[in-house]
Amino acid sequence: MHSNQLINETSPYLLQHAHNPVDWYPWGHEALQKAKDDNKLLLISVGYSACHWCHVMEHESFEDAEVAQLMNEHFICIKVDREERPDVDKIYMEAVQMLTGRGGWPLNCFALPDGRPVWGGTYFPKQQWMEVLQQLSSLHTNSPQKLLEQAKALTEGIQQIEMPLADAEVGNVDIYKALLKSQTRFDTQYGGFDGAPKFPMPVALQLVHQIGALQNNDELLSFLYLTLDQMASGGIYDQAGGGFARYSVDERWFAPHFEKMLYDNAQLVSLYSNAYKTSGNELYKRVVDETLDFVTRELTSDEGVFYSALDADSEGEEGLFYVWSYDELKELLGDNEPFFKYFNITKKGNWEANRNILHGDITREAYAQKHQVDAVQFNRSLNEALNLLLGERNKRVRPGLDNKVLTSWNALMIKGLCDAYQAFGDKAYLQKAEKAMTYLLSQVKQTDGGLYRTSKNGLSKIDAFLDDYAFMIDALIALYEVSFNESYLHEALALSEYVVKHFYNSTAQVFYYTSKSGEQLIARKTDVQDNVIPSSVGAMANNLMRLHQLNHLPEYEQMANALIDKMQKIAEEHPTYYAQWALLKHLQDKRQELVVLGAKAELYRFELQKKLRPGVVYAGSLNGASSIEVVQNRYKEEATLIYRCRNKVCELPVEKPELLP
Repeated sequence: MHSNQLINETSPYLLQHAHNPVDWYPWGHEALQKAKDDNKLLLISVGYSACHWCHVMEHESFEDAEVAQLMNEHFICIKVDREERPDVDKIYMEAVQMLTGRGGWPLNCFALPDGRPVWGGTYFPKQQWMEVLQQLSSLHTNSPQKLLEQAKALTEGIQQIEMPLADAEVGNVDIYKALLKSQTRFDTQYGGFDGAPKFPMPVALQLVHQIGALQNNDELLSFLYLTLDQMASGGIYDQAGGGFARYSVDERWFAPHFEKMLYDNAQLVSLYSNAYKTSGNELYKRVVDETLDFVTRELTSDEGVFYSALDADSEGEEGLFYVWSYDELKELLGDNEPFFKYFNITKKGNWEANRNILHGDITREAYAQKHQVDAVQFNRSLNEALNLLLGERNKRVRPGLDNKVLTSWNALMIKGLCDAYQAFGDKAYLQKAEKAMTYLLSQVKQTDGGLYRTSKNGLSKIDAFLDDYAFMIDALIALYEVSFNESYLHEALALSEYVVKHFYNSTAQVFYYTSKSGEQLIARKTDVQDNVIPSSVGAMANNLMRLHQLNHLPEYEQMANALIDKMQKIAEEHPTYYAQWALLKHLQDKRQELVVLGAKAELYRFELQKKLRPGVVYAGSLNGASSIEVVQNRYKEEATLIYRCRNKVCELPVEKPELLP
């Protein structure tokens, strides 16, 4: 069997292409040097393992001998896993967006041998792809000057700094008012934002939740709960197995794009856990429990760390693993009329090819009330049927698993487990978070104090990016808050020092996405806009502020405030697109520390953390021994005291959690 240069890679996505007739190279010096030596254009093709249209283009074009011959003859072909190399993906995605006004994956970008892009697009059917290859080859041979001019213009555009300049005078920014104005984006029928396709967008929903809770705004909270209810009842949520798909192709959360990503499920565990704190809604607890069961069952390694994704496809067909024919369900469940009605099961199928997606239009509780049936019995009967379906489904051919371990996504999952532990007190969640962090600190930490991006089969590689550091620091702070184990905080402080040294530009007052000591691409980018994953610069600003709250680090506070000042105007104009920045601005004068000291510190901490407290950071000790500045000199023997501090001033302590509002 033919093998190309990808055969020695660890990324499942790259290994999927290792036996293509295309002479693929991984991104690296060898491929870039060969393009220069052979004077060939680079063809940089970017995707990820759970990408449906990536698989389609591979099958149609990259497995085709005729297409491969064209590609091999005229180009040096590079395959990139965007999850391993988001820095490379970001540059060439920006090029394609500048050229076409849109982007997505698969991403196919042509570049000069020095890496400067000249043209690109996303998915191409075979015939069109062959025409593109011939046109670019002809241009390179006959009109190289045109390509040079295009490369110059595109590269200058990509190199433009993305960080807004700070206003000369910082005006009065009202994020609460801005968020209320942005309610025009809210879908008040189905929840979520705008039309279709519809992504969960947990960063924006967190903004709505936290400001809604702080301002006691029932309208904002009702919108959040509507969104969470509809997602939990819809097809985007795996009703039989738990866990969320990446997005819904429609506005009502009915038909998912079936891939399941670790980062989505991690953030949604946090969101549903925090929503439970303000609502007490048992639906949210069930969703968290089921989602974490799914993560444990299908995305967790023997070492306790978390894999990246499950594919949308199995047996070459999207969603096949998750959907059911009417006859299958009838044979398994018999005449279970409530089940068929609630989940909208029909003989013709409610989706494609006479198949059914399990989805409810409303929550189980609302359905039971509407139809005047006992809610507890109805819920129990649905769960029994779903467990039966899960057992049957496990006999099917499974979707592909991307089993690489990404530092940033694992950190998001650890944070999700800490949030679930805060909300529900299940020690298994804390144990899983600590086990995963133990692995990361032993496997992805470099000798110079930096991190690796990815780990698989005991091999860690690729220098980490800002999101790896920012989310790791956030997870370490979260672990400290739920355990008062100061070793986590010391790790967070050490990593923050490393980030400031290697990623921060003090003149521009910005964190770059790549380290100054890492590979230098054609542009050094930053990452300020929240998307399905939080902005790494925003996450770092939050980390600096929280570390300052705990350990009095005024230089970190100044860095964070400078970043917030730069971003506040655009956050006010577009709060749901820059949700992390909007929340940082809103909390700027509202941050507090809760310090718990004494023999009952763990019990009191747990009681305090049951309530959502935006802007609060927790610290404490059972015996008063501590290297953390906010904890020192507050311990009194024979009492457990709770201090509430704000702006470096602490109120008189109280002796019971219920005495704090």
